[in-house]
Amino acid sequence: MQGDKNMRLRKESDEMQEEEILLIARVSDALAHPARIKIYRYIMQSNRNRTPVCNKDVVAAFDYSQATISQHIKKLVEAELVQVKKDDKYSMYYANIGILGKYLNATKKFE
Repeated sequence: MQGDKNMRLRKESDEMQEEEILLIARVSDALAHPARIKIYRYIMQSNRNRTPVCNKDVVAAFDYSQATISQHIKKLVEAELVQVKKDDKYSMYYANIGILGKYLNATKKFE
């Protein structure tokens, strides 16, 4: 029975590792485009300065079309790096620093 218990613990450890691997892949994919890194950084800095950010703010800050910005933000949202909250008719963007922290911690364990 002792052996079975050790096998379960090892399997649980592997599952946790798998979650970290998936997190690294998802976030790395979202940050694989220079425009997304710039957009994420812009949202993060704006949030830090307590400045609200909506799509038109991001479009005004970068030389990309609204459709391109929306596609990049969609990728950041899918990776949970950016959260969207509705405020009347606008969608406000917030950098999810927690996911970035988990990502950085997981990459430190990556060997």
